Amino acid sequence: MKAPIVVALAVAFCTTASASERIGIIGERQVFETAPFRGCHASTIVETESGIVTAFFAGTDEGSDDVGIWVSHLEGETWTAPVEVADGVVDGVDYPSWNPVLFQPENGPLLLFYKVGPSPPEWWGQLLRSTDGGRTWSLPERLPNGILGPIRAKPILLDDGVLLAGSSTEHDGWRLHFERSPDLGRSWTSSGPIHDGKTLGGIQPTFLRHPAGRLQALFRTRQANRIGETWSDDDGRTWSEPTLTDLPNPSAGIDTLSLPDGRFLLVYNHTSRLEGERPRDGTRSELNLAVSTDGRHWRAALLLERQPGEYSYPAMIRATDGLLHLTYTYRRRQIKHVVVDPDALIPRELDNGHWPR
Repeated sequence: MKAPIVVALAVAFCTTASASERIGIIGERQVFETAPFRGCHASTIVETESGIVTAFFAGTDEGSDDVGIWVSHLEGETWTAPVEVADGVVDGVDYPSWNPVLFQPENGPLLLFYKVGPSPPEWWGQLLRSTDGGRTWSLPERLPNGILGPIRAKPILLDDGVLLAGSSTEHDGWRLHFERSPDLGRSWTSSGPIHDGKTLGGIQPTFLRHPAGRLQALFRTRQANRIGETWSDDDGRTWSEPTLTDLPNPSAGIDTLSLPDGRFLLVYNHTSRLEGERPRDGTRSELNLAVSTDGRHWRAALLLERQPGEYSYPAMIRATDGLLHLTYTYRRRQIKHVVVDPDALIPRELDNGHWPR
């Protein structure tokens, strides 16, 4: 096993959580101290042969025309200064960029999916490729009409080499789609929408891999203040009617991870939004990591944040040394990086649906 990459990282911020609620965290820091942009959001993280890379969108504020995709590399204990690698300029018109997703296949270039357009109901998918671990990038490729690529969470590579992306649209209700590429993003097919988006609106699905090719997709819902789920028994070709889990969520981004030992991890905001309350009004002030062995019964594992402000849109990977690396939005002004030892997590039962205190 390789030596932990960031055990010596300094603690950059404090939470009101007790030490026992944070057992497993071995390092945390912000990705940058200063930056040439005011706001940032929606980070993604990946490990390449040359190290760990994160990307996020940044500019004046979400939806502003100057918002582009920025990338930073972890070098030892320090992140490099963020560099803008993509903007939304198309035919001389500057559009905002959104929701980058990094993916590193075993054989092939590093992929960077992102969206461009005036708003989520009108955006389209773009793709960059890198053959040097994200130091330099190809020219942007626009994905085919009707294909958006992974909307926010990382795709998965199936046993047959097909890249499966969780996608969604917002122009006719919040509806889930699933897109497949047999050649790492050069050609695509799509299934869905798998529901009408009216009874239960859902976006931004993220995958858990169960035995025998069974897949579970958890997703953000619009109406219900809970996380939704759908299941597939045929490697993502068809999906069950979406339903609700018991886990609360204020309609905010989530991410999942399937560990080699059979455990499943979910990072999310274990809070609910009051009627009429905006997502930034306090319901994203607690960020949590839960663990499960079946994808249905979840236990509290780690409290990442509990303090005033927004802590949201987490991304999570397991590195080759076995450690977990998470990034997430920190108050819309920074991206925070946390390193966790999954073997040190101490699961606790939820208290009648509430996070145990």
